[in-house]
Amino acid sequence: MTAPDPQPEVVAGTTVDHLTETYQAHYRSLLGLAALLLDDTASCEDVVQEAFIRVHSARSRVRDREKTLAYLRQTVVNLSRSALRRRILGLKLLSKPMPDMASAEEGAYDLLERDDLIRAMKSLQRRQREVLVLRYFADMTESQVAETLGISLGSVKAYGSRGIAALRVAMEAAQS
Repeated sequence: MTAPDPQPEVVAGTTVDHLTETYQAHYRSLLGLAALLLDDTASCEDVVQEAFIRVHSARSRVRDREKTLAYLRQTVVNLSRSALRRRILGLKLLSKPMPDMASAEEGAYDLLERDDLIRAMKSLQRRQREVLVLRYFADMTESQVAETLGISLGSVKAYGSRGIAALRVAMEAAQS
């Protein structure tokens, strides 16, 4: 009779308790990150929940407690990309046009400005939008953005600079 295989050692950063604490502390910020990449609340919530499920399933590979949040952010970005790809494919297969978005006539000036910003962000190239969202809305450093997106630091700077310039032009056009 052979001895049972020893259980793999679980590092402190990968425990269910740590994931629960991370969920409680960062759910809203991850939801905000998804909201800047997607356009409806239900999809954002689905993406964030799926990210936590995937991190939970792969917690034996996330050994460094400090990297759990970065792994979650990267998973949210990747799942948002996948959701957008599925939507694009669905739109190509649809024969009828999508209904118009709701009007932004109701609300205060700050809501109108926010709507303009969201439209302007959507007009950016995908990488520019991702860099700006992670850098300025998720408050990540340039090196964290580079690691999350799997691109060089120079690329982060270039996409960020071009994205801000394009955003500035789009916002000026929206206010004209």
